[in-house]
Amino acid sequence: MKNIKFHKNAIKDAALNDNVSEEFILKGIENGTIVLPDNVKRKKKKYYAIGQGLSKKINANIGSSPIHMDVDEEIMKMKVAVRYGAHSVMDLSLGRKIKVIRKKILEYCPVMVGTVPIYETGFELSLKRKDIVEMRIEDFLKTVEEQAKDGVDFMTIHSGVTLNSMERIFKEKRVMDVVSRGGSFLIAWMKYNKKESPLYTYYDEILDILKEYNVTISLGDGLRPGACVDGTDRGQIEELLILGELVDRAREKGVQVMVEGPGHLYLHHIKSNIEIMKRVTHNSPFYVLGPLVNDISAGYDHIASAIGGTLAAYFGADFLCYVTPAEHLKLPDVEDVKEGVLASKIAAFSADLALGKEYAMKRNLEMSKFRKKLDWEKMAKLSIDEKKFREYREKSEVKDSEVCSMCGEFCAVKRLNEITG
Repeated sequence: MKNIKFHKNAIKDAALNDNVSEEFILKGIENGTIVLPDNVKRKKKKYYAIGQGLSKKINANIGSSPIHMDVDEEIMKMKVAVRYGAHSVMDLSLGRKIKVIRKKILEYCPVMVGTVPIYETGFELSLKRKDIVEMRIEDFLKTVEEQAKDGVDFMTIHSGVTLNSMERIFKEKRVMDVVSRGGSFLIAWMKYNKKESPLYTYYDEILDILKEYNVTISLGDGLRPGACVDGTDRGQIEELLILGELVDRAREKGVQVMVEGPGHLYLHHIKSNIEIMKRVTHNSPFYVLGPLVNDISAGYDHIASAIGGTLAAYFGADFLCYVTPAEHLKLPDVEDVKEGVLASKIAAFSADLALGKEYAMKRNLEMSKFRKKLDWEKMAKLSIDEKKFREYREKSEVKDSEVCSMCGEFCAVKRLNEITG
């Protein structure tokens, strides 16, 4: 892919953030193994590229629900997500303030912003007392163009949910059927209209709009497994095969493209899922939700996700979508967002460390050296959450400032330092 227009310094800044050359970024964009979401309508303070050979990136989902709409709270979620390490934010808002929230996020967010346009399309129809099954392609294209004009950098489009992939889902008799909101919208539409999905039929028209604004398409996994037992089944794989073909069509149109992945997966399925995805999509950047490695961690799903995300990133996933402690339970609040980002950051860093990324190796080694010296101030600055580090340190009830309250005067590190000088 050539002749893609980026903002001045976007390529340079992305290269500096990953300690690679600008040529490396440009070559990856050209062959489709790297994307740099950068809508022509919105300049950002920070530019990040996603894909092969780069450090792992993190996305944080925010957004209101029809039950709870607070513009200021969503802005705060965005700011907290970025402060703790998110490289992008997706606004998944529903409700009457959806447009206000999106525009405010785009105004204040220093990093790339993504959306799922079918959410807004469905909500707009509901205001007219219509169901999603009454959606026309014009309704959807109008939403896509409006969001593109606002400056959205990447959009999740579920064009791989088709009559064929839907048929395999129902033949498979999954435990959890379909858990993707976008996927369920399209299945309802196809069943009601007895036609092929409009997002598949009119895929070229969607690409034309995205191309005009340089919006990266994130091909959504509308049939992702919502239970580990459903992972890697025929429906999921059929959708992936379709997504592979859609990747080729996006590249031919000059539209940057990445692919979304599962969902809930058994731990031992993660490697094969990454390998199959990379093969089928010709090494497109892979954007994974989790994956969650069990179904019982409600309240702690950020931990289950971090376990799966570490493995996924190590085996080749490029972009980790965080999962918060509120997953499956409620709309995340600001604290949930913080916990989710930190869990994903730990996963991404751990994978980068295992893959020998220079920044990770250096920071990790420095932390160990300062631990040996019992230099708490420098340890605090290197830790993943400096604020929490300092809070815990202040609660350490010891007179000796060199040690903590775990071992006190019996500190192994202090004793060896005294012996060895």
